[in-house]
Amino acid sequence: MASAPFDLSGKVALVTGGNGGIGKGIALGLGRAGANIAVVARNQDKSAGAVAELEALGIQAISIRCDVTDVDDVDTAVAACVERFGGLDIVVNNSGINVRKLPHELDLAEWQTVIDVNLTGVFLMSKAAYPEMVKRGGGKVINIGSMMSIFAHETLAPYAASKGGVVQFTKACASAWAKENIQVNTIMPGWIATDMTETLRINVPERYETIRARTPAQRWGRPDELAGTAVFLATSASDFVTGTAIPVDGGYSIQS
Repeated sequence: MASAPFDLSGKVALVTGGNGGIGKGIALGLGRAGANIAVVARNQDKSAGAVAELEALGIQAISIRCDVTDVDDVDTAVAACVERFGGLDIVVNNSGINVRKLPHELDLAEWQTVIDVNLTGVFLMSKAAYPEMVKRGGGKVINIGSMMSIFAHETLAPYAASKGGVVQFTKACASAWAKENIQVNTIMPGWIATDMTETLRINVPERYETIRARTPAQRWGRPDELAGTAVFLATSASDFVTGTAIPVDGGYSIQS
């Protein structure tokens, strides 16, 4: 008998950047739906805190140190998750960084670092997870895009390029892997209040307020508000949904 929609009992989810912000909000949501969680990130002190928070809710969770730009790290992380939980059903590619500069002020290393983490990291983790999902008879890959997947800003060239690339990579994987019952989708968060965006509120308060005013909901979002969409995309409720890019943005992207 098929599992009930929105039930992740017995499923295994690996969340990159799952130790804070949007990633932790999604990890908590998947865990509450029944999934076992592998928190994959570089900062292990921060990851230990996230795991403790998950375990306090009765969720089975582990922390795995990984640099998503390092193919050996990525392969090791997937292997460690499979060894601990017996398989892998869901990957959330959430790790991301940003450099705020005008395009002509960027040097190659800065450009490459953003592309490597935000786009190449998605490729490496998805590729490593693919054979494990095939073994399970299917799986779910959830890539985290951005408003910069569809918009642009003069100081966000590499970030926008990488997040636009995430949407296109998602479509390619969705087409390639449909026959293996692997659905691949993107969530495009709007402006979410996290540690990363807190610097914008402090340093450029007028930009922070402009974003709030443009958003029909008249506020910034919370990390936990991504969880419902992630749970939908991770469960059997979305088995006929693939290759999509879903904004979760309080209406920001519908404004002219």
